[in-house]
Amino acid sequence: MDVTRNLVTLLMLLFSEVVTAYVCRSGMFNEADVCCAECPLGSGVFVPCGDSDTKCDQCNDSTLLKVNGATELCRPRCPNGQYLHLDNTSSQCFPCRVCGKGFGVIRNCSRTENTECQQCPKGFYSEVKSSMSPCQPCRTECKETEVQIGDCTEHHDILCMAKDVPILKRSDGDARKDENSTSPSYPNFIPPYDHGKNIIPVYCSILAAVVVGLIGYVAFKCYSSCKQKKLLAKARANELAASGEGEKLHSDSGVFLDTHSLQEQNQLNKAAKLEPKLYINLPPHKQEEVERLLADTSRGKDWQRLASLLGYEEDAIDAFSRGEDPVHTLLTDWSSKDGSTLEVLCAALVNMERADVVENLNSTSDASSVV
Repeated sequence: MDVTRNLVTLLMLLFSEVVTAYVCRSGMFNEADVCCAECPLGSGVFVPCGDSDTKCDQCNDSTLLKVNGATELCRPRCPNGQYLHLDNTSSQCFPCRVCGKGFGVIRNCSRTENTECQQCPKGFYSEVKSSMSPCQPCRTECKETEVQIGDCTEHHDILCMAKDVPILKRSDGDARKDENSTSPSYPNFIPPYDHGKNIIPVYCSILAAVVVGLIGYVAFKCYSSCKQKKLLAKARANELAASGEGEKLHSDSGVFLDTHSLQEQNQLNKAAKLEPKLYINLPPHKQEEVERLLADTSRGKDWQRLASLLGYEEDAIDAFSRGEDPVHTLLTDWSSKDGSTLEVLCAALVNMERADVVENLNSTSDASSVV
């Protein structure tokens, strides 16, 4: 009888646990050993089950709902460019990580996972900050019409420049070394951004001499013209007094002086054409065309590459990128520096394969006189 009684008691306990587990759908119990309630669809946990039963709160329209449960919270619906960060007590949308220069994306940002970045290995590079772009493979060599001026690094591809660009030079000593060497060699390169050490000081000295000469020439012509006009006016006045045909000769004198003024104006225009063509003196609408072309990254490398070739460091480029119009800020700052000529700008654009912008600048310089 005792064995039978014990067996019946054990079966009743097992049956009670099975019934209780079946009834408690959440599978959780509070401190009073009461089954925790589940929140209905459209609601999330406001106070988790613990000292007391689960407390629920209605989710609003801007949230993403999960399945029913005693632990599920109302989760926000994150917009594009953000991901949902979850922890034990809350959920929040955060912006997707942006991989810096020299790093590429190996896992894109998703609804619940952030972007994963990796430093570009040898043979790969990344010139942009992006949350989507992976590292790009480096080119193996330059074109036949170009010469390599820099190796590929994690921050940029190999640097190439056209062989006929005048800022490439070859010294006699280097030529003699090449005759006795079987290994390939590159010409000495004077970067366009090395404004303070090589060709720019010489160029500025020549430019200053030309400007001083032009000013002296114009001053001398103005002095000679004024002196000649006074002598002619005096002679005409004497002729008018002697001949009595004042009105007619006075009119003739006026025509003569006007023609002489036109000749002087033509000479001044010719002298002005000798001066270098500066980017800052382009008409505003032409500058806007150049900025629009550089901002269009679908047609070539972006403006960061141009800024690097013009001599700007990474910190300055980052500062430009935080503005509303980084291309306009870059060209405005560069045009205020010495030596900001169209020739230097075109050399940099040729290097980054933006022939469309070079063609636009050349058509501008042919159609108008840039002072």
